[in-house]
Amino acid sequence: MKVRIDEDLFGRMNEPTSSAVLKGICGDEMEFYLVIRDNVIEDIRYYTEGCEDTLACGYAVARMAKGRTVMDALAINPREIIDSQECLSEEGRHCAILAVSTLYRAIADHLLSP
Repeated sequence: MKVRIDEDLFGRMNEPTSSAVLKGICGDEMEFYLVIRDNVIEDIRYYTEGCEDTLACGYAVARMAKGRTVMDALAINPREIIDSQECLSEEGRHCAILAVSTLYRAIADHLLSP
């Protein structure tokens, strides 16, 4: 199965409000870049050179987080990504954890900035 890449969500971002990079247990890296204004995630981009599962989960998390408040985005969880069936394979379920954890880290970067 081929993963759809949404050009509006995939790729790195210049001058984000916050960002994060994490490496998963499989060795894939996930990056998230956020633009947050008035406590709302106005823009979000993800980047990975990982497998199709990592790409799919990154896309699902970015799509779900865009337009949400920071607190609402923190309610996104790996089970929600897995249940949406946007993770492609059972072996790739850890990619949902990687994607959500990277989003959380990017939000923490925003919340903890001076």
